[in-house]
Amino acid sequence: MYPLYAAFVEATYPNKSYPYYDSEVKVSRTPEAYQNLIAGDVDVIFAAAPSDSQLKVAEINGLTFAMTPIGREAFVFFVHHKNRVENLSLEQLKQIYAGQITNWHEVGGDNDSIRAFQRPADSGSQTTLEKIMGDTPIMEAPAENVATGMGGIIHEVSQYRNYKNAIGYTFRYYSTEMVGNNEIQLLSIDGIEPTKENIRNGTYPLISEFYAVTAGMDNPNVKKFIDWIVSPEGQALVEKVGYVPVEND
Repeated sequence: MYPLYAAFVEATYPNKSYPYYDSEVKVSRTPEAYQNLIAGDVDVIFAAAPSDSQLKVAEINGLTFAMTPIGREAFVFFVHHKNRVENLSLEQLKQIYAGQITNWHEVGGDNDSIRAFQRPADSGSQTTLEKIMGDTPIMEAPAENVATGMGGIIHEVSQYRNYKNAIGYTFRYYSTEMVGNNEIQLLSIDGIEPTKENIRNGTYPLISEFYAVTAGMDNPNVKKFIDWIVSPEGQALVEKVGYVPVEND
């Protein structure tokens, strides 16, 4: 979400240099963002919904997350561009990540084993997968099938020599706008493509909101900042950056 909160900063903060790791504006991955929020090192973060373990740590520290939806995004699954499979049902995806479907020929592809990449625990995309799976346990992934970054998981799946049988997941904006890797293809889910229009009209099955998250802060400027983000002006910026706004809810 860096492009979005960078746009927020450019629109509202004084024009000066902001070092990534030691200033009023910090850059981190989702797990570290929640750690910073719980520790009181930041007033607000922009992130996907917290994991169960992040909620538990907040509770242990006497905190409750206040989550304001600021935009919508598609959670996408992708394969190598030479994979013949272009569409999967939501149930098929759940069976793949439960270890129940293990070969591409079971879903209309070549006779090749499925290598299902995952992300580390507490990352935004892994938490989203867990919510999609519900009560269905996710199979345990070998260490070599856990990509540490969203760019890493896209890189691994796109490597034809070793990983033409791979599948991975991320958020639409990251895969199309930030990485733009033409070696992968995004899958349709239940016949619906993960386009901005299908996010907007609600037909794509895996739509996630992302949030401005606070935890007991007492900085009066934060509420003003969040109020601006969800205002027509702020939501227009969400749209301009490339996400789908929530203004028409």
